[in-house]
Amino acid sequence: MTLAIFDLDNTLLIGDSDYLWGRFLAARGVVDGEHYERENERFYSEYKAGVLDIREFLRFSLRPLRENDRGRMEALREEFLAELIEPIMTRAARDLVDCHREAGDTLLIVTATNAFVTAPIAARFGVPNLIATNPEEIDGRYTGEVAGTPAFREGKVLRLEAWLAAHPKEDLTGSTFYTDSHNDLPLLERVDRPVAVDPDPVLREIARTRGWPTLSLRD
Repeated sequence: MTLAIFDLDNTLLIGDSDYLWGRFLAARGVVDGEHYERENERFYSEYKAGVLDIREFLRFSLRPLRENDRGRMEALREEFLAELIEPIMTRAARDLVDCHREAGDTLLIVTATNAFVTAPIAARFGVPNLIATNPEEIDGRYTGEVAGTPAFREGKVLRLEAWLAAHPKEDLTGSTFYTDSHNDLPLLERVDRPVAVDPDPVLREIARTRGWPTLSLRD
């Protein structure tokens, strides 16, 4: 089978689910609004600039899972998905996923955003395979730490290699990877067909100089 790999935030979504989840929690009073908004903005700016300390960010972003009742967080997540995520799932993005599905490709989302947030988003796109940053759980409770390697930058490649080892019928022959971010350059360089989707300025220039295709999924 041929792999069709998708980044999620600002690629299949016209927004960043991690950033929006933080804003949603602040608006609901789950976290200290002013402090959380300020830190959320800082981390997002660092991500776009390519200088994000992923471990520092994850300690920040996973803290609400540790400090709040799981049932409450799951209920809030459903509200978040309906209010903020479904409106930024464009028809063009759904059509792209469906095109690969109809071609018989194996669909895979690879995202740095944690699996608590992204697993139900992948399900809404009908993508059965997800590589995301995994929040650590002990005895059914989130610890606020990360389990394993975060799916960020080179970590996406490491996690994909582990996934391929667990799925021996899959390989990167003929593979495609869609992403908006220069942070995903390590994975873009590993696939047969890298595609820049509504790329940030750095990735746009890289795609231009290397002759990579560019497309937009903004309706």
